[in-house]
Amino acid sequence: VVGYVFKKLDYPMAPLVLALVLGDRTEEAARQALIGSEGDLNVFFANGLVTSLILLAFALLLWGPISDLVARLRRKAVPQMG
Repeated sequence: VVGYVFKKLDYPMAPLVLALVLGDRTEEAARQALIGSEGDLNVFFANGLVTSLILLAFALLLWGPISDLVARLRRKAVPQMG
């Protein structure tokens, strides 16, 4: 059903398939890391590489809404002639 809706909305199927394949593994790995660190979230930020990847993921997640907001603000700032 979800695949049909995505196809009708012309949404790419690759992100959905990737999420379905890697989602469970990622969740299990995060759970094991938290169990090993006794619930301390700093385990995810202890390594500089992991921290940079997490920050990059958040930046990419927020890129769309922020760019839309900036575009709307720019359109409002330009005075309408006519």
